[in-house]
Amino acid sequence: MSNIRKDSVLKLVLSALFMALGIVLPSLTGSIPQIGKMLLPMHIPVLLCGFICGWPFGLVVGFITPLLRSILFSAPPMMPTAVGMAFELAVYGAVVGILYAQLPKKNWAVYVSLIGAMLAGRIVWGIVSVPLNGLNGSAFSFQAFIAGAILNAIPGIVLQLVLIPAIIIALKRARVVRIAV
Repeated sequence: MSNIRKDSVLKLVLSALFMALGIVLPSLTGSIPQIGKMLLPMHIPVLLCGFICGWPFGLVVGFITPLLRSILFSAPPMMPTAVGMAFELAVYGAVVGILYAQLPKKNWAVYVSLIGAMLAGRIVWGIVSVPLNGLNGSAFSFQAFIAGAILNAIPGIVLQLVLIPAIIIALKRARVVRIAV
């Protein structure tokens, strides 16, 4: 089997693993009172997928994971939450992969890629939430955006900024997985 084909199969298998993690992790953190949902457990595997497998895989895993979890477990609710998250996480997976591929493979590039993806994803979530909430007959205010994108997400943002760079840098050093370029 050629190296290109082996690489594609590996990325496909890893993407399935990241999707499975995105479906299972919210069940594990949901049992933590007060902050379980605030840890944003579905975001972590999607971001890792974008880094490790590249932007196309990160985009697909990000889009499918919240929708599939909603279908399987009715959580998050499909409208407007899972649909809004699908766009947000698709942007996370794509942007982190694109930025990381374009930047020098230095440790600081992991942080720049991660922060860029987090900002872009939250902006897309806000834009998509306006019509989705309108379909439900509710308004999506700027206060709701700030609360959802920043205030309620602080524990998850901190966790992502600590955990994801540590994992990516450790994988690079150990040469366990070739990080996507």
